[in-house]
Amino acid sequence: MTGADNGQPHLPVLLGPLLRAVAPISGVWLDGTFGAGGYARGLLEAGAEIVIGIDRDPLAFEMAAPWAGAWGDRLILVPGTFSELDEHAAAAGHPLLDGVTLDLGVSSMQLDRAERGFSFLRDGPLDMRMGQAGLSAEDLVNDAPEALLADILFLYGEERAARRIARAIVTERATGRITSTLQLAGIVESCLPRKKPGQSHPATRSFQAIRIAVNDELGQLVAALAAAERALKPGGKLAVVTFHSIEDRIVKRYLAERASEGGGGSRHAPAEAHREPGFVLTPKKAVVADEAEIAANPRARSAKLRVATRTDAPADTVDAARLGLPQVGGLH
Repeated sequence: MTGADNGQPHLPVLLGPLLRAVAPISGVWLDGTFGAGGYARGLLEAGAEIVIGIDRDPLAFEMAAPWAGAWGDRLILVPGTFSELDEHAAAAGHPLLDGVTLDLGVSSMQLDRAERGFSFLRDGPLDMRMGQAGLSAEDLVNDAPEALLADILFLYGEERAARRIARAIVTERATGRITSTLQLAGIVESCLPRKKPGQSHPATRSFQAIRIAVNDELGQLVAALAAAERALKPGGKLAVVTFHSIEDRIVKRYLAERASEGGGGSRHAPAEAHREPGFVLTPKKAVVADEAEIAANPRARSAKLRVATRTDAPADTVDAARLGLPQVGGLH
């Protein structure tokens, strides 16, 4: 996720801390969330010989056209999803990677374009599709059963008023299709107390939840972490920036599982057989933005960076049930 609110769009969040955490940078890197290209350019300038940039949004590569060519063969742009990043890397001729970066969430270039339907602050069609294809937010809001809508809002948005909002959506769509972002935002606002100074917009959690559902963001994330483990060479770095607690919980638990040797278990899952750790946490705790970065880019306030170094153990998988992945049925 990139962006700033001070007239300087597309500032890569936590780029400086990320580059320092994975230094020295060399070899072939893959940026699984190319977006506006901030991470890719940072990696190239810091010493990466080649960066493979992946994005499922065609707009990302259209906007990169004026500058991407200056990097020549050092920058390889690949349309696709980061859940298949190992396959994309192999197809580009680089099956083993020195590093992978994932900058999660929605980018400012998507938020700032009303026609993409991501923002509750700008009126536009209710879309929210990162790849501009498939199920849209309008489809979901108008066609999903009330119970499914409530689950999505609660599990993906951690919205406590999920049932009330879902009921209001169903009542509203009975009189006519819900088609715009401001229309949906108004429905959500009508169900919640008036915003107080310093609080986020009342529709924030609901829009997050619907966007996550439309784009299968959490399922994609779990698959991407496993794909990165398969593609990284021993000593390779995985750096992931998250923007909300659900994403960070999944990344934290995945890396904790793969940095341990198994065993333990819990009342929810049986003890596992011994497994060689696939990662070492470097550092062990998440890195957050400092006050200067938050002042320059308020969207960095909620960001967390987690970095791990690949071992020489065979790639393995982690049971999604152990990652705290919300279980919402009837989607994708």
